[in-house]
Amino acid sequence: MNLWPPLLFAGIRVKVSDVNFRHFEVELKLRWWNRNMMGTQFGGSLFAMTDPFYMLMLSENLGPDYVVWDKAAEIDFVAPGRGKVHAKFLVTPERLAEIRAATADGAKYLPVFEVDITDASGALIAKVKRVLYVRKKRGR
Repeated sequence: MNLWPPLLFAGIRVKVSDVNFRHFEVELKLRWWNRNMMGTQFGGSLFAMTDPFYMLMLSENLGPDYVVWDKAAEIDFVAPGRGKVHAKFLVTPERLAEIRAATADGAKYLPVFEVDITDASGALIAKVKRVLYVRKKRGR
C-alpha cells in the first residue's frame, strides 16, 4: 500500500498492517510538500491519511457478497500538526457481526467510524468521522 500513488505522493506511510485487514496504523511526516502556509500539516493530507482504510477493511472482511463504499466524511481540526502524526484503524469481530446482522435482509447500512489523528506525544490533532455504505449484493 505504501506504493499506491495517492498515499505515496502525499507522504502517508502504512506502518502496521494486519494480515486479516482489521488493524492499520499510518503516519504522516511533516515535509515541505505537505506543509501549509503556516508551516504545519496541510489539512487535506491529514484528511487523506484516513481515506481508504475503513472501506478497504470492510471490503476484505465482509467479502465479495457485499457492496462497500465511502459515503461521507468530516474532519474536526483540533490543533496544528507540527511534526509526524499518526492514525490507528481498527475493525473488531463484533463490529463486523453488527454490520452483517444489519444487512442480512439486503438493506443498506451506514456504519460510522471515528479515528483520531495524534502527534508523537499523543496529543489530538484532528478527529475524523467516516460514514460507509454497506449492503449485501442483490441475488446473493
